[in-house]
Amino acid sequence: MKAGWEIKKVKDICEKASSNIAQNKIAEIDGDYPVYGASGFVQNVDFFHRDTPYIGIVKDGAGVGRINTYPAYSSLLGTLQYILPKDGYLLEYVAYALKSLDLSSFSSGATIPHIYFKDYGESTILVAPLPEQERIVSELDLISGVIEKKKQQLKELDSLAQSIFYEMFGSVDDNFNNLKIAPLSDVFSVIKDGTHQTPQYVDEKNGVKFLSAKDVVSGVIDWSNIKYIPFDLHEELHKRVAPKRNDILLCKNGTYGICSLVETDEIFDIYVSLALLRPNVGYIPKYLVYAINNPITKLQFDKSIKGIGVPNLHLGEIKKTMIIIPPFLLQQQFAEKIEVIEKQKELIKQSIKETETLFNGRMEYYFNS
Repeated sequence: MKAGWEIKKVKDICEKASSNIAQNKIAEIDGDYPVYGASGFVQNVDFFHRDTPYIGIVKDGAGVGRINTYPAYSSLLGTLQYILPKDGYLLEYVAYALKSLDLSSFSSGATIPHIYFKDYGESTILVAPLPEQERIVSELDLISGVIEKKKQQLKELDSLAQSIFYEMFGSVDDNFNNLKIAPLSDVFSVIKDGTHQTPQYVDEKNGVKFLSAKDVVSGVIDWSNIKYIPFDLHEELHKRVAPKRNDILLCKNGTYGICSLVETDEIFDIYVSLALLRPNVGYIPKYLVYAINNPITKLQFDKSIKGIGVPNLHLGEIKKTMIIIPPFLLQQQFAEKIEVIEKQKELIKQSIKETETLFNGRMEYYFNS
């Protein structure tokens, strides 16, 4: 252990505090003080729980164990817990140290996961002398700041792509070029969802890749946490839906209405939470992805959503959804512009990955060595 450093239990350097704020109870309240939830800012209210900065940990539900720091004169929803470092321990340093623990590993509960301070409070962290805490925080803040700036660049490029789309084509609600408007059923030869049965999963060596809605983000398929199903089940499922290059995968539930282009010849299968859309001849698939991911299209999906608990798009509603259909040449021109933007995005994503590797290495050095 480094000279002057100590090993401390979390409960010995922090205090906890709870929140009783329910989101549905503050809907009609307005004010100047922010309330935060697991996904970030919720709304402003006319009161606050904490008058100094603090750490918040998601203790229930999705994102359990996630850690953030929050400003003074603010509050957290009841699904989060306040963590308050004691004197002599820098708030930001404690937050980084807690992140190194992976608090989600302390979760329990099959339906709604939750964590308890009494459990992770027994965990130990390396505590540096106060001047060293300040130096470490400055270094980690610098690296994480670079990552956030690069992520912001990705958002700006996404906004640029949507701006180009609108300038070239308008929208279903603002068709200033009098372009053709048609339902998705006219554009795609196949609109079919994946298997409705919950499959048995196997390891990578003994199975075929199996995608669900969680693997689809706007414009891109995330292959990093793919599950695998047995080969015999794959043969059965492929008779129903056999995805191939230039198909489009559309999320039917969860983050419904988001779609991604299949840009691989690799064999895989899909769950019922995804719909496969296969374009007719005469359409540029990359254009169609942006037309479907357009905010105006999302509004149409919002109006046709079914389900009280988990929102769900039915195939019939998907087929009736309208998009704007420009001439083939204009679709092609748009796709070429988008390819330039996507190449820039790939460079930024690679840079983010490299910077995250650096960040994780420094975290490992300071808190696990």
